Amino acid sequence: MAHVRVLSELNHPILNQSFAIIDREMGEHHFSPDEYVIARRVIHATADFELTHLLHFSTEAIESGKTALGQGIPIITDVGMVKLAVAGMVAKTFNNPLVCAVEQATAAQPGKTRTETGLLQCLQQYPEGIYVFGNAPTALVALCSQLPKARVKPALVIGAPVGFVSVVESKQALASLAVPQIRVEGRKGGSPVAAAILNALLVLAWGGRLGVTPQTDRT
Repeated sequence: MAHVRVLSELNHPILNQSFAIIDREMGEHHFSPDEYVIARRVIHATADFELTHLLHFSTEAIESGKTALGQGIPIITDVGMVKLAVAGMVAKTFNNPLVCAVEQATAAQPGKTRTETGLLQCLQQYPEGIYVFGNAPTALVALCSQLPKARVKPALVIGAPVGFVSVVESKQALASLAVPQIRVEGRKGGSPVAAAILNALLVLAWGGRLGVTPQTDRT
C-alpha cells in the first residue's frame, strides 16, 4: 500500500478526477495499457480527443524511454516551456539532468535557428539522451539529419512540434528513422503535449520501479 500511495502522490487529486472523466468519455480504443496512460495525459493537457488518433508509438518506444529515465539519462527539450513543464515530475522521480537546447546557443549558426544550433550541440554531448520536441520543427529536422550516421542513437525521441512551417515534414523525417519514438502526426502538438508525454512516461517508469502498475481501468 505504501508503494501505491507514493505513486498516487505524483498526481494532484484534481488531475485524477479529470482522468476519471476522460476514462468515461474515451470509449473503446486501440491503446495498450501503457500507451493509454500517455494518451490520457495528452488529452488532459489539451482537452482534445482527436489527438488519440494522431499519437504514434514505435514498438520499443515506451520500454526504451522508461529504461532510460530509470538510468538517469539526460532529457533534452527543444524550448524552455517544455523543460519547465516536466521539471516538477522529474524532481519527484529520477532527477534526470534537464537540458534546454535553445539555452545552449547564445547565437544561431548561419542558416540555422538558435534552437537548431543548440540542439546540434546537445546531440554531440548527449547522443544517448531523451529528446523532446514541442515547439521547434527545425530542431527536430536537424536531429533527424544527424541520426543516420550516428554511432549512438537517442534512447527516445518525442516528436510533437506544432504549427504550419516544416512541422509535418519534421515528423515525416522522424517517422523514416529506426529510432525509438513517440510522434503526434500532422500539425497538432505543442509544448503541453510534449511535456504530457514525458510526464506520463515518468509516472510509468516510477511505477515500474516501485512494482506498481498505474490504474488504467475505465470506470
